[in-house]
Amino acid sequence: MPSKVAFRQIRSASGHPADQRATVRALGIRRLNQVVTQNDTPQVRGMLFKLRHLIEVVDQGKANKS
Repeated sequence: MPSKVAFRQIRSASGHPADQRATVRALGIRRLNQVVTQNDTPQVRGMLFKLRHLIEVVDQGKANKS
């Protein structure tokens, strides 16, 4: 089973470049403070790095409770 990474959007993508808004959507985030879990791959890590000012990575234990 591949490892997972959980994250949430903490700032709005509105007012940021279109490619960053598209990356937010590609990660599966639909609204602020929504916790999303994805497979921990280099591609997902790169997307998270690109959006590091908009998202935060959350603990897996907290992600399972939400």
